[in-house]
Amino acid sequence: MKVIEHIERATGPMVSVEIIPPRRGGSAQKIHQAIESLQPFNPPFIDVTSHSAEIIWEEMSDGSFKKRIKRKSPGTFGLCAAIKYKYNIDPVPHILCAGFTREETEDALIELNYLGIENILAIKGDAKYRKPIAADRSVNNYASDLVSQVNRMNQGKYLDELIDVTPTEFCIGVAAYPEKHFESPNKKFDVSILKKKQDLGAHYAVTQMFFNNEHYYEYVRQAREAGITIPIIPGLKILTSKSQLSSIPRAFHVDIPEEITEKMLAAKTREEEVKVGIEWALKQSVDLLEKGINNLHYYVMQNTSPFTTLMEHLKARAL
Repeated sequence: MKVIEHIERATGPMVSVEIIPPRRGGSAQKIHQAIESLQPFNPPFIDVTSHSAEIIWEEMSDGSFKKRIKRKSPGTFGLCAAIKYKYNIDPVPHILCAGFTREETEDALIELNYLGIENILAIKGDAKYRKPIAADRSVNNYASDLVSQVNRMNQGKYLDELIDVTPTEFCIGVAAYPEKHFESPNKKFDVSILKKKQDLGAHYAVTQMFFNNEHYYEYVRQAREAGITIPIIPGLKILTSKSQLSSIPRAFHVDIPEEITEKMLAAKTREEEVKVGIEWALKQSVDLLEKGINNLHYYVMQNTSPFTTLMEHLKARAL
């Protein structure tokens, strides 16, 4: 089922998550265990990250983020197939501009279509690393270009003029930035980019993580005033360590409020740090639900334990 259909048919709060495939050469057992731990909370869809050969911020076991240049990460499509056919949950693979040609993107989308995967998240990716592009290949420079390519395939328009083609039917998700994308000159311009993505065929948006709900509410207000009508799903992250107070702003260009910063710094053990993060995410989640925002998206990566604890609290409080 398409993400937009899940949203339209939901009769109550809906919680989705984002995970990351195992590292190159790693075992798939851990990620399968992670997915199984999510099943009791009935996520209608699970986002699966994808990485080209690029500069990335990788979350370490202690909750910190480390900057690395890595080869293209395999596993996204295989994991998506497992999520769909083993766990009966709709996967949403991330499709990137950076590191891939339009020709490679078309091939990837055809593969996903063959697998019966109906959703993708179209994002730019890290532009700090540039893979050499052959003269006979082309690229999508921006996420809006990628949205346009997917939408054209949905209309049966491929890069080559083909006869008797079958249009794809992808539901296209895109990213949104309540605190402004770091490359945008101002918030108004940033909102205009989301409007462009919508006009080119995007069906919904998921926001970058934020820790102050007011950023999200103001962003949605500005988006609606600009004529953006697609769903804008809030993205949340559970802080789990003091190190994230610096690593997350550095990696994702977001602000962490003074209140949670002070509580995290006052924590004496790692367990207390995780508890602070869960309590803050619970506070955010309850507030969003009380404001009528019934679709919540959590960046859990591979460590699902804080998320499952949060869900138990949230289920008792709101869900």
